[in-house]
Parts: sequence; C-alpha cells; structure tokens
Amino acid sequence: MPFDVASLRFFSIMHEVFVRTTVTVLALLALAGCSTSSQPKFQQELFDTGVSPYARNFNASSTDTCEAARRALLSQGYMTTMTRGDTVDGTKNFQPSGDSHVVVEFHVVCTPGEEASDTSIAYVNAVQNGFALKKSDTSASVGLSILGSLSLPIRSNSDAMVKISSETIPSGKFYDRFFALVEHYLHTVVRTSPVVPDAVVTREIPPDPAVDVAAQAAAQAVAQTAGPAVAPTPASDALAPLLQSLTP
Repeated sequence: MPFDVASLRFFSIMHEVFVRTTVTVLALLALAGCSTSSQPKFQQELFDTGVSPYARNFNASSTDTCEAARRALLSQGYMTTMTRGDTVDGTKNFQPSGDSHVVVEFHVVCTPGEEASDTSIAYVNAVQNGFALKKSDTSASVGLSILGSLSLPIRSNSDAMVKISSETIPSGKFYDRFFALVEHYLHTVVRTSPVVPDAVVTREIPPDPAVDVAAQAAAQAVAQTAGPAVAPTPASDALAPLLQSLTP
C-alpha cells in the first residue's frame, strides 16, 4: 500500500520528535548522575569521638603491648623493626601473579592508657602498596658508512616494577584478628615490672646495763694494777749533784 505525501511527512515529524525527546532524557539522566556522584574517600572522613576500629585497649603497659604486637607480626611472617619501645613497624611481600606485586606495611604505636598506670592503647595502621610490571622497548639504529646509508635497528627490552596503588586497608576483621593475636601474646609473654626497693628503717639500740657494769669493773682493775702515778723529776733537780761536785 503506497504512502501519500502527508503520511510520510507525519512519520518524519514523529521521528524527529522521538529523537529530540530521547536526547533530552539522556542529557537529564547524565546531569543527574553527575550531581549525585559520590565524594572522594578522603572527604568522607568523620573524625568522630566514638570507638575507633584502629585502636584497642589492653590491660598491660605500653612496653609489654608493643612487645606482644612485635611477636604477633613475627609469627605471621612480617619483617619487623623496633627502634623505640612504643613503636613497631613491619612489612610483608605478596606476589598475586607474575606481573603484580603487593607490599603490606604495618605500623603500631603504643601509648599509656587513660584509666590506670598498667593499661595501654595500641593504634594500628596497615597500608597496601601495589606494583605492576612495566615493559618498555627501546630501539636504536646504527649507520654503516661503508655500505652507504644502510642502518641496522637494535632493540632492547627493560622490565621494571612500577607503583600503581597505595591504600590504607579498611577496618574490619583484618584488625580484629591482629588485636586478638596481640591479646594472646600478652597472656603468654612474661611481663616486665619494676622492682620496688624496700624502705630502710634505722633505730638506736639501747645500752645494756650488764655491759656497763663489766666495763666499769675492768677499768677499776686496770687502775689498781698500775699503782700511783709518779710525777716526773724536773731537769734542774737531776743535775744538782753534778753541779755541786764541779764547784771548788
């Protein structure tokens, strides 16, 4: 059935209206999607005063807590460094595939607790760094003047691991398992405690009457044995006879 000119014009107008309506709807949807896009993660930080998933309280000193954290990391294959008594750093390497490499950096800081002297707070943070193998081809040409303008291409391949990502591991069961292991080592490791010196008390010993009587008796016996004291003779009295014999 042949279409007349009016029918063709009607279909043409309807097609044009449909195309414009479709374009308008798609533009509105795109605009709505841009306006409702999520914010970057660093802008979603709350910094509230509630319970932090990156911290845990322990009934031990900060030194003992960091020592337990160091042993917990060592037991899981982390290579740790402990330059200070209140800080522990550890790293562990992973190789998911031949072209990718992952390094997990673990950081622990121990501070005194807020309630008593024998409590502490452990703050943990783990960062996952991703690396990928990057292949690059280098080409060069060497001209030989003997053979005219002939050039020989030289190719070389160089592979290098390039850092492609770095992100803090989000809170969850990852840190819960670590804190549970720290608690385990706090119960098995001998804790250090300062030795409190005993107070030294001095008192005067009263004199013994029996000792005093014996001392007095001994002094009297010594005095009686020695006899009366003889006064020394002056030098002039001793020389008097000699002087008289020399006088005519």
